[in-house]
Amino acid sequence: MRYLKTAVALGAALALTACGGDEPPPDASPATTTTPAVPTPVIGSVLAAPIPVQATDGRTHLAYELTLTNMHPDIATLTSVSAVAGDRKLLTLAGDSLRFWTRTVGNPGTPANVIGPGQTAVVWLDVVVNDPSQVPDEIIHEVGVDVARPTPPLVPPRLTERIAEVDVQTREPASIAPPLNGEDWVNANGCCGMSAHRMAVNPINGKLWAAERFAIDYVQLGPGGRLFSGDKSKVESYPYFGADIHAVADGPVVAVVDGLPEQTPGVSPTGLTLDQYGGNHVVQDIGDGNYAFYAHLKPGSLKVKEGDELTTGQVIAALGNSGNSDAPHLHFHLMDGPDPLAANGLPFVIKSFRLDSRLASDDGVEALLNGRPAALQPGFAARDQSEVSPLELDVMTYATQ
Repeated sequence: MRYLKTAVALGAALALTACGGDEPPPDASPATTTTPAVPTPVIGSVLAAPIPVQATDGRTHLAYELTLTNMHPDIATLTSVSAVAGDRKLLTLAGDSLRFWTRTVGNPGTPANVIGPGQTAVVWLDVVVNDPSQVPDEIIHEVGVDVARPTPPLVPPRLTERIAEVDVQTREPASIAPPLNGEDWVNANGCCGMSAHRMAVNPINGKLWAAERFAIDYVQLGPGGRLFSGDKSKVESYPYFGADIHAVADGPVVAVVDGLPEQTPGVSPTGLTLDQYGGNHVVQDIGDGNYAFYAHLKPGSLKVKEGDELTTGQVIAALGNSGNSDAPHLHFHLMDGPDPLAANGLPFVIKSFRLDSRLASDDGVEALLNGRPAALQPGFAARDQSEVSPLELDVMTYATQ
């Protein structure tokens, strides 16, 4: 491949020389573009065009993923990644921040900004604007790259590429009712940081999907701010186990799975097939290309079947610990198709709720799973919210439906 690449590059250079001067060859067609051709050793694309959504921090978020592939025969080091709209740099990642938001494919646990030859990396982006009127129509990405083996003048040792232009979607996030009732529900693994859900970019049926981009794992704080008391391995130790799950909107049920057993809390399940990861679950078509996914439900608790027309607030099942789950919780997300994994996750806003507090840090979820109370953000001002999306670590009250 190295020789082929060299031959192509030399051939292109010779072709340009043979034309000579400013006059085109006699049979040349008129130029149809004003964009010059430039080598880009790192190529890229956006996994799915972003959809703006207003969140509980009072700002509008565009959460999406940029895939970058190194086509150079040696390592390429990413020095910066910027999301640009016109003359505005909406977001710039560099240094430790860039490494934090970047993973090479196949090594999701290690932050990295170095891409090997032929290797692909994913950069998770959260472009935030303070005013909804500032949401751009399109975004292009400026990627700073250092190459280990430059081939000037075609590929210099350091360059900035402008790649992966994408239109921002104009669709509105679905407005839904909460899927639960009660106080102190925690948004674990939600948008828009580097949570397990956001990093779940899965190769399925020959394509990458990010179905869990905006997914929430709901757990509930109990006495003393803990998730459980007593034996961690017993589902009954979690006071919210068995809580009613409610339909978030009107619409038909398109898929139901029941009969999978509860998992043992505190133990990561193994040996699951792909269709068992969601455990017992319900998929509902709520209209306008939005499908709701309610997962890890208690076996035998499902009250609906495929084809049932649900109404908002209707009880559909009980919170459980089935499937790929190591503690009782409700996994909830919206997606653009009926398959819980082979789909792209969609943002949503909740019609109304009380934002009570926020966990102080990402370590709070780990503390809760280990039986300790999680520290809450000091000085947090509780407030009523409407038509906004919860953010990761939010603690919320959902009124009885």
